[in-house]
Amino acid sequence: MKILFVVPSYKPAFIYGGTVVVVAQLAEQLVLMGHDVSVYTTTANGKSELDGIQPNSTYLVEGVKVTYFKRITKDHTHASPSLWRALNKSVKEFDIVHIHSWWNFLVLGAVWICKKNGVKPILSPHGMLSTYILKRNNSFKKRLLHALCGKYLLSCTYLHVSTEMELQESRNIIPDWKGQVIANPVILPSKAYPRKENDVFTLGFLSRIDPKKGLEILMEALSTVSFAYKLKIAGSGEESYITSLKTLASRLGISKHIKWAGWKNQEQKFDFLSELDLFILTSYSENFAIVVIESLAVGTPVMISKNVGLAEYVNNNNFGWVSDLFDIPRL
Repeated sequence: MKILFVVPSYKPAFIYGGTVVVVAQLAEQLVLMGHDVSVYTTTANGKSELDGIQPNSTYLVEGVKVTYFKRITKDHTHASPSLWRALNKSVKEFDIVHIHSWWNFLVLGAVWICKKNGVKPILSPHGMLSTYILKRNNSFKKRLLHALCGKYLLSCTYLHVSTEMELQESRNIIPDWKGQVIANPVILPSKAYPRKENDVFTLGFLSRIDPKKGLEILMEALSTVSFAYKLKIAGSGEESYITSLKTLASRLGISKHIKWAGWKNQEQKFDFLSELDLFILTSYSENFAIVVIESLAVGTPVMISKNVGLAEYVNNNNFGWVSDLFDIPRL
């Protein structure tokens, strides 16, 4: 089949976190299964553009034909008239159109173009319809946009989500939304990671460093423990936000326990996770969280909030602990 993905950002724009990884893995696996996969995306890389990418050009990336279109905004709206024009011209050439994300002009316009051309696309919101996201940052604008055109456009799509939790969140928006739960693909390590005993109990975080991840809650909880511990924080994020976390750690008197480990690539992250005694993800909202599977794959148990999509999976299989964000147990 000929399959088209429409997504605001694509690798190597890993600054956007796990969604970029998940979308790329799905596209590449479909290619390995024999499908012809194209991606329409933008040159977005945070507030800048991807280095070495010529706008409105197509590149072969791990077998996937990726066209990076120029965007006219430098924020999360990702408006790209050139992408919309290309989609309007070619949308009927594909057997399946799969649109990723929500709450940006790029995706809203893509769904409208599909509707105009008589094409009903698949939509993967990637957690963008959670209560946390709906209420955070420009919530009034989101409610207004949803009332004016958002709900109608969503009803013109088929729904794909990665967990039952995300399915319920999405059907809180459109109760009869036709869709399917299909878990995200995860690349597991190709070698074994023998466990070793740390001198000090070592906790770790590996993800995009963002307010959504609840690191403040984790730091507040750790400030109450009475035994020796180390917290390793791996990932990247806005420098101003990371500075605020360091200020909080200093105020709580736990700076000496924290190591800021920086961003980890695909090879490095399994080494990082295997060296932990416990992986922690206290997110306010997480539709899946592939890092939970990655941690378990190297034998590291997890402690996650009940707002992580894999919470039921972890709980049912006794792979760690699931907690309310405001009732994190003392370690």
